[in-house]
Amino acid sequence: MDRVDDLTEKKLMKLGESLSLSLVVSSSNGTHAAVEVEEISIDWRGRPCNSNNHGGMTAAAFVLGLQAFEMMAIAAVGNNLITYVFNDMHFPLSKSANIVTNFIGTVFLLSLLGGFLSDSYLGSFCTMLIFGFVELTGFILLSVQAHLPQLRPPHCNMMSVRGDLCPEAKGYKALIFYVALYLVALGSGCLKPNIISHGADQFRKEDSNQSKKLSTYFNCAYFAFCTGELVALTLLVWVQTHSGMDVGFGVSAAAMAIGLISLISGTLVYKNKPPRGSIFTPIAQVFVAAITKRKQICPSSSEMLHGSQSIESGCASTTSSNRSNLRHTEKFRFLDKACIKIQDGSQMSESPWRLCTVTQVEQVKILISVIPIFACTIIFNTILAQLQTFSVQQGSAMNTSLPNNFQIPPASLQSIPYLMLIFVVPLYETVFVPIARKITGRDSGISPLQRVGIGLFIATFSMVSAAVIENKRRNSSLNLNKTLSIFWIAPQFLIFGLSEMFTAVGLIEFFYKQSLEGMQSFLTAMTYCSYSFGFYLSSVLVSLVNKITSSSRSSSGGGWLSDNDLNKDRLDLFYWLLAALSLINFFNYLFWSRWYSYNPSLSPSPTHEQRDLENHMSFNSSKHNKNAVP
Repeated sequence: MDRVDDLTEKKLMKLGESLSLSLVVSSSNGTHAAVEVEEISIDWRGRPCNSNNHGGMTAAAFVLGLQAFEMMAIAAVGNNLITYVFNDMHFPLSKSANIVTNFIGTVFLLSLLGGFLSDSYLGSFCTMLIFGFVELTGFILLSVQAHLPQLRPPHCNMMSVRGDLCPEAKGYKALIFYVALYLVALGSGCLKPNIISHGADQFRKEDSNQSKKLSTYFNCAYFAFCTGELVALTLLVWVQTHSGMDVGFGVSAAAMAIGLISLISGTLVYKNKPPRGSIFTPIAQVFVAAITKRKQICPSSSEMLHGSQSIESGCASTTSSNRSNLRHTEKFRFLDKACIKIQDGSQMSESPWRLCTVTQVEQVKILISVIPIFACTIIFNTILAQLQTFSVQQGSAMNTSLPNNFQIPPASLQSIPYLMLIFVVPLYETVFVPIARKITGRDSGISPLQRVGIGLFIATFSMVSAAVIENKRRNSSLNLNKTLSIFWIAPQFLIFGLSEMFTAVGLIEFFYKQSLEGMQSFLTAMTYCSYSFGFYLSSVLVSLVNKITSSSRSSSGGGWLSDNDLNKDRLDLFYWLLAALSLINFFNYLFWSRWYSYNPSLSPSPTHEQRDLENHMSFNSSKHNKNAVP
């Protein structure tokens, strides 16, 4: 290896802080050597960060401010949107439910775009700033349309006998509504993964003490989420109900503006990760190289793979700071063929589309491995979709009165679990985690996968409760001419809120900790993409159930969810269907979570789980060294 001059070495030592980067130095004979250095985190001017002045919980607090206020704004719109779409835009109930689920699904699907733009081109801070103003524009446009009667259909009572004759929003009125709605979706979707990843970037994952703070940050982020939801579902929904949707949308716009001010206020103390170019190119290179060399035979020893030697020497301990280097694992060995270097006597190096490093291949293996975990959370989010659509309408058909003629907005019932979680999340962090940490030896108390599994199991009982109560509500209304109190449906919200605390936070922590530097936002976006698929699946299920059940209800000619009147529908049977699907999904998750294995290079400390995994890998390595694998 050529000697790197003293000045360059001093600069590299001074700049190195967070990411691992391979600096390739050419020698006189045409060969290449890799010098492992630490890449920088930069401040807002592009200068190297100082750990004393940048990052930490102080910087993350400004991001949490955006998290709370943005969630407050979007939740106030999303959770009560079905009321506006049904009563003001005059769409039928089933179509209104699908509009809401498609909107929320699009929000979360667009998080992939936000994660890609952040990691590849813009950086998380610039991405949040740009799309934060896009979201603010959407809120303002929604408020203007709700305020001006000429931009909406004429007033009409959809719950009346002649509600079917109410004119549906069409033409430019529908166009304005959809443009405003999907500007909000675009802005919020691109914001969400970057809020989480930018806050988490303020901590160093390879430092054991910082790793504990990172776990605490994820719980704080969920606390901010709960706070925003609670305010939205109480104060903002009350404003929408009593002062009009125009004022409610305007308050959402104001909340979004305050969130952007919070984000901008922390500019001077943020640690920013510079974008690293397209994140899909290295992934595509692995598949192209593996397919090109599909007829090659994998070497008997993983040390013979390209890039493996430096990885093994640089990662002798799981405490290594070179998180951009991954150890070789035995899964998906067909991809290892991308690392086979053809010995043809030529001094020329192979194209990166024909020869990849072990680290590149292992990152692709991780992406493939997390797909089943990701898929198992889709049904969970389909249940969430029901709580934001049909459960709100379920509450509308119940007695919402309290003493002194106070009326509870049905959408505000969703605030009950967040009111509980405001107290439960701090208890989880201060009581449960320290106790579990002593037992398991893990910084987060229990592993992210265990946390997700607990949440998926609990979620099933939310739909069981919903089905039982809906059956009771329907029978009371039809047979006894009695209207149940709205508080009867509170348990389904409480149970799901508890399950969400486990599943949502566990999934975000899992994806973030399994990502390499430069892909945090994109992998975090996969969490929100699960929400998207869950809401889209809800729309498909509603349509599919209506189509299948319509033939069996010959007397009415409609399906379980085809009528605007819940007393004529069979929402309880739909809830039972979801409970069954949720239970099946839980057992499916148990299989895939046991199948998944962590790459030990992605652990800040050698916990019991990683030690066992390393022993297992050593055994497999010795076993595979005996014979070449085709």
